[in-house]
Amino acid sequence: MTATIGRRGTGRRFVTSDGTGLFVDTRGPEDAPLTLVLVHAWTQDHTEWDPILPLLPPDVRVVRHDHRGHGVSDPAKPGTATIAQLADDLAEVIADRVPQGRIVLAGHSLGGMTLMELADRHPDLVRERVAGVAFIATSCSNMDRLTLGLRGAAGRAAIRADNRLARMLSRYGKESVPVPAVLARPATKWLAFGKKVRRADVRAMTEQFLRAHPRSVGGFRDSISQHDRRVALATLAGKPGVILVGDRDRITPVHHARVIAQELPGAEFVLFPGAGHELTYERRQGVAARLRALLAAAGAPGRV
Repeated sequence: MTATIGRRGTGRRFVTSDGTGLFVDTRGPEDAPLTLVLVHAWTQDHTEWDPILPLLPPDVRVVRHDHRGHGVSDPAKPGTATIAQLADDLAEVIADRVPQGRIVLAGHSLGGMTLMELADRHPDLVRERVAGVAFIATSCSNMDRLTLGLRGAAGRAAIRADNRLARMLSRYGKESVPVPAVLARPATKWLAFGKKVRRADVRAMTEQFLRAHPRSVGGFRDSISQHDRRVALATLAGKPGVILVGDRDRITPVHHARVIAQELPGAEFVLFPGAGHELTYERRQGVAARLRALLAAAGAPGRV
């Protein structure tokens, strides 16, 4: 049923077991043998995948949702702004929207961390139904040492500023982030993008940030700092996989992607020169091409 959900817009409403309403977008043939599940980044929402959708095969079913506290989903209830909760939410969304058939998972940043947590908390689901995985600009550990590409004292100052921002957002109770767009866009451009940035892409990401729930995203930043799921990646070993990263990524830099690659030696490793963290915008053609190849590999008979 189509219903109003969250703070803006309309869409398909899914209510989790703890009563949180999530926005879920499903498109493509209902009887498709393969479903691509797209999981978005911190402070973003399902619309970050908009540049990718037109470039995907028309016969593949696609499911994407807004995390709690993001987009048009409900804010995270107290104590639920964690990656573990996002993994449980994702498992519930899959059970409801993709009850059978093979699945390919693709996660960007926090979305990739959610996939790792899914492998840790729901290993049977991952072993039995996941036929491929894409990790896009993400990390499996050491996010408490984020320096935004700065060195020495500047890097240490970046860590302190990041922690202060998370604490501020955690205490802020209003419906949207209290930052004017005119100020947020330059910061977004510097932090999240690499070379040759499209103005429309910066605007799109900034709008996603500004409609996120401040207290929720502040809580998730704490969970991101504690994220360590290197061991959980073993559940995905042997499945078709791809790891994508930009060489100008300030948020989840190249060495984070290489750690994931060490745990998944069979996965393809792709480095995008000149790109930052927002690969679904900056390298939409390249990301879509790797997802198409992953879908083709996952769709081969017997591939689960």
